Amino acid sequence: MTRLVLNIATRGEGPVIVMDIDGRVTLENAPEFREAVMSLLKKIKPPRLVVNMSRVSYIDSAGVACLVEALKVSRDSKIGLALFGLSPVVRDVFELTRLIFVFEVYGTEEEALRGFPNTPSGPKD
Repeated sequence: MTRLVLNIATRGEGPVIVMDIDGRVTLENAPEFREAVMSLLKKIKPPRLVVNMSRVSYIDSAGVACLVEALKVSRDSKIGLALFGLSPVVRDVFELTRLIFVFEVYGTEEEALRGFPNTPSGPKD
């Protein structure tokens, strides 16, 4: 069986760290995804973390659970957390689970960078 590759990169945009995710986020690679997100939130502690989901073609419940845990940690640490660029498939998962109303979700990176930290505001279209 072929291992699903998940590429994770980070870059700074002023006081914001942008995490670029590329691939399918599944049970198989969720631990890698979780470690990358938690390392940023618990060690680096940026004022705001923006997750670029535009190259995520699929996310399963394990990937969603990682993001929910990240949201809890970010709120406890007073770190803004936002997502942007959800593909139709990924957006459907967030809408079905009603998490679209819990996370800060934006259409573009520019909107996510301009967003207000620690304000769950639902979908931005």
